[in-house]
Amino acid sequence: MTQQLPSPVRRAQARQETPDVSAELGFRPATKDGRKVRISIQGVSGCGKTKTGLSVAHGLAEGERFGVIDTEHGASSLYVGENGIHFDTLCMDRYDPRDLIKALETAAKAGYPVIKVDSLSHFWKGADGTLDQVEKAASRYGGNSFAGWKDGTPLQNDMVQALLTYPGHVVATMRSQTEWVLQENARGRREPVMVGMRAEQRKGIEYEFDIAAEMDITNRLRFLKSRCPALHQQILERPDGARDIAKPVLDWLRSNPAQ
Repeated sequence: MTQQLPSPVRRAQARQETPDVSAELGFRPATKDGRKVRISIQGVSGCGKTKTGLSVAHGLAEGERFGVIDTEHGASSLYVGENGIHFDTLCMDRYDPRDLIKALETAAKAGYPVIKVDSLSHFWKGADGTLDQVEKAASRYGGNSFAGWKDGTPLQNDMVQALLTYPGHVVATMRSQTEWVLQENARGRREPVMVGMRAEQRKGIEYEFDIAAEMDITNRLRFLKSRCPALHQQILERPDGARDIAKPVLDWLRSNPAQ
């Protein structure tokens, strides 16, 4: 005898509640409270970017020790003690962007109010830097450098994000691509002068900083961009980083415009 199966029973399924995204995306009044600044200084060799960057970091730290991630073979340490500047260093000789992220995490755990990266250029084109990582990845794709950027771009983006989310102020120096041009000197004669072009980092890196400046071989500093109104389009001759840059920046961050 064939056993007959019972008729199917329809059961109403419990309705799935759609999460209310609008409840999670709440607007609030804009404020600069707690905001930290990101500053870049680029320039040719010998322009003074390391010393000026240290002075800026010292001013932003307001007397506290700050941290320096040094890729320039200890160049920052040559200035220790000048104008009361004291800091701790982490020297690096391989420049994998992931190692910079780890260094920033270590600095954050140590509680440094300011971190200075001298220089960010090494993490682009130095040993194990982003360009090296792209080349290594390309070899896994049959030498296709375009495909290599599938691995290199996330590394670069994660490194930039780590700089932007560091819980203190960030000062980064970058080398400039160098060219020699003929310029007229004070005696009216044309002579070759070393000038810096764009920074040795990924094109457009300046967009990530609140303030971007360049220095020339005469120690003149020119602001390429500044969200701090006091520094907008300014040119400083042999600047004191703490007095001429850090102080206006801190005053700006602490200002409380009328609502």
